[in-house]
Amino acid sequence: MQVRDCAGGIVFHDGNVFLLKNEKGDWVLPKGVIRDTLSAEETACNSVLNEGGIKATILDSAGRTYYEFYSVTRKRPVCNRVAWYVMETDTDSFIIGEPEKTLEAGFYPVETALEMITYSQDRTLLLQSFRKYQDR
Repeated sequence: MQVRDCAGGIVFHDGNVFLLKNEKGDWVLPKGVIRDTLSAEETACNSVLNEGGIKATILDSAGRTYYEFYSVTRKRPVCNRVAWYVMETDTDSFIIGEPEKTLEAGFYPVETALEMITYSQDRTLLLQSFRKYQDR
């Protein structure tokens, strides 16, 4: 099994959270593979910028998630270990950076986002991150 270290951001603006709808129709949070000499924090910020055109600031660590899938292109199972960060931006503007991979995106009220998010561990992550965001 190939193991990949990744990082992503739970980005808030005025109590709303940024979500992406990927090419499979899943509502997810922005994340990317940690490459070269970048830190997890730099990767999270770059992923948010590349996928949503959003400049965000890290407020706190949000925790880690792990998930496995079978990669058709690699012809083997992959495990992604994702370090997550609670982030904030000063605008609700965004630009879909990878239109071939993203069908839709936007800032949504947390209650709405919890209904939209595809994966249960991401819902839990959002709830924990929203508490940290509110407590800052």
